[in-house]
Amino acid sequence: MTELGPVAWPPEPIRTERLVLRESEARDRSAFIELLASPEVHTYLGGPRPRDELEREMPGAPERWPGSFVVDLDGAMIGQILLRRATGHRRPAAVGKADLGYLFLPRAWGFGYAAEACAAALDWFDGVLPGEPVVLTTQTANVGSMRLAAKLGFTEVERFQAWDAEQWLGMRSPVTPSA
Repeated sequence: MTELGPVAWPPEPIRTERLVLRESEARDRSAFIELLASPEVHTYLGGPRPRDELEREMPGAPERWPGSFVVDLDGAMIGQILLRRATGHRRPAAVGKADLGYLFLPRAWGFGYAAEACAAALDWFDGVLPGEPVVLTTQTANVGSMRLAAKLGFTEVERFQAWDAEQWLGMRSPVTPSA
């Protein structure tokens, strides 16, 4: 995965009804470690990373690159939205397109935060790179992620086997600017 392209970064924080999408800060380090070490978060992502390894390797201000948003609720990180260029994707239909990913702490599940944050990130993306499609890959067993993909307007391109599980590749058609 590589950067998105000609995008001014970081953007002004993106505000929704309940959330703020912003660049990571040093105060987010412990939440990133919790997110990446969580067995629940990584059920469909190959498993968590060891906490001691993350403590050693995590920089002071983690994940600071274009397309990486911290999802902030009331001043605290609850998740991350990732928009990256899918240059090395396993499926030809996804190569070169923007790829949406998201991770949320289990305590933030079930409140609609992921839908709200992803919709805001996609709106931002449509504004800075209009006319570009976005792809999303998830395991078909991840029912919550499948529901979120449908809610965000992703439609199935294909299913395939990878990482010992059936994967779902969806695409969101580009939003074209109105004249």
